Amino acid sequence: MESWGSIAVPKLNYPLQMPSLILTDSKTQAKKLLAKKDVYRMYVCGITPYDATHLGHAATYLTFDLLQRYLRASGSTVNYVQNITDIDDPLLERANRDGVDWQVLAHSQIDLFRSDMNALRVIPPAHYIGAVEAIPLVVQAIQGLSSKGTTYLIEDDLYFENGACDDFGSLSHLSKAEMESIFAQRGGDPTLVGKKDSLDCLVWMAQRPGEPGWDSELGTGRPGWHIECTAIAYQYLVPDPESPELIDIQGGGSDLIFPHHEMCRSQATVLTGKELASTYVHAGMLGLDGEKMSKSKGNLVFVSTLLAEGVDPMVIRYALMMEHYHRDRMWTNDVLLQANQEVNKLRAALSMDHVAPTETVIAEVIHALSNDLDTPAALHALQSWTIKSQEGSGDGDATTLRICLDALLGLVL
Repeated sequence: MESWGSIAVPKLNYPLQMPSLILTDSKTQAKKLLAKKDVYRMYVCGITPYDATHLGHAATYLTFDLLQRYLRASGSTVNYVQNITDIDDPLLERANRDGVDWQVLAHSQIDLFRSDMNALRVIPPAHYIGAVEAIPLVVQAIQGLSSKGTTYLIEDDLYFENGACDDFGSLSHLSKAEMESIFAQRGGDPTLVGKKDSLDCLVWMAQRPGEPGWDSELGTGRPGWHIECTAIAYQYLVPDPESPELIDIQGGGSDLIFPHHEMCRSQATVLTGKELASTYVHAGMLGLDGEKMSKSKGNLVFVSTLLAEGVDPMVIRYALMMEHYHRDRMWTNDVLLQANQEVNKLRAALSMDHVAPTETVIAEVIHALSNDLDTPAALHALQSWTIKSQEGSGDGDATTLRICLDALLGLVL
């Protein structure tokens, strides 16, 4: 599947050495230093294209855009893979509700997602892989699990035994009761009769009447959700045989920690004998006016709607960086207004003939980002610089600062 158009990122020509990146690892629940590498392998879970792109999506993909920008500015290459779940129950349910073909709905939302990501200047993945095109990889991965005796049939559906992973649950740190409850809320079937364990997950669903299906050695059907990402990551990120982990960074929103990433991890561990990722990074959830933002509540704010209303995409991007990526936060109109004011002041300062010294503020932005992508600290440094410039301090280089903002924060002002 084609990704969105490439985003030009300027080279950061700055004498300060880029510190190693510190990230919060969900598995250890602590900050950890990312080992210096020439090439990083990063997998971020994509959307199910039936309602794209809301600000929660944007906040998540912006997080990993910032991560990629920092690693690239440090001189490394990032092999970034993102999937798109272009066949799944929610997509079929929405298509049936709206009386449209599921493929038409998926393609329209994928096109919208691409457009939104391009407007927000999110660097596209090197590989953008749909679940449908990945079905042969999924079948191969399931056959690998079956060869280890970890799959079983319930009628014509194939399930995977998550308990085959000795430390299942070590990513999410939840009790079994908590996992069962969340599993039921997020598309799982813990009470299904015939399961060996309530937390075992579907890997291949036999075709249902009126639903699409694909012929395979497993029968005619379609992939389960979790195995899709396991198979794509394994194929497209080419694990290093000398590494104890398959990839370097597994990412997504914090709502994916369980069940999705926990179950991807268990499948990968059983399939290969290795940990899925060196570091698990998750972005916090976005709420609206004091309530959780969700499809079920119908209180989503869409990037495309804001853009159609004339909101500057750089203001949206700035607003999403005003809180730390790891925190749950609220979106309000006041947040957008504040971001608009700060962006306008920063633009005005960058356009002045004489600006405050820029070496210090660039160093502060780099230091903030190296510390777990601390964008609030980076933006605070820029606000202080703006004030100093407006007060008449001035022997700085606005051009160099502009390049820094573009390369590291994705802001073109």
